[in-house]
Amino acid sequence: MAKDVFHYAVRKGLEKEGWLITNDPLRIQAGGADMEIDLGAEKIIAAERGEEKIAVEIKSFIGTSNISDFHTAVGQFINYRVALEEGQSERVLYLAVPIGVHRKFFKLPFVQTIIKRFQITLIVYDPVGEVILEWKN
Repeated sequence: MAKDVFHYAVRKGLEKEGWLITNDPLRIQAGGADMEIDLGAEKIIAAERGEEKIAVEIKSFIGTSNISDFHTAVGQFINYRVALEEGQSERVLYLAVPIGVHRKFFKLPFVQTIIKRFQITLIVYDPVGEVILEWKN
């Protein structure tokens, strides 16, 4: 499967924040279906709190239609979240989106409604600076 154009920028940004990339991609299986989430990562927070584990689906939104890219991203996110609940429920799934798309398209009322209704957790990243700018839970 081809990696998203900004895959390495997000990976680098996570590593800069102290995340250990454990799976690239994270392969999961649920109900007979095989899937690949772009990244699996974990970070030791503190001895008392144990490990925090995440899965990240990276999207670039460079297609001809942001709404079409959004449909695909939301569908994947929902499928991956259900699959993770079955096999790796300790992982929190994030959808990684570039800052430019987040500033414009993700502010639309319709997009905000979908994000709230389906409880989509976001990572906003800067593809040029290769940094994570915001975590939205």
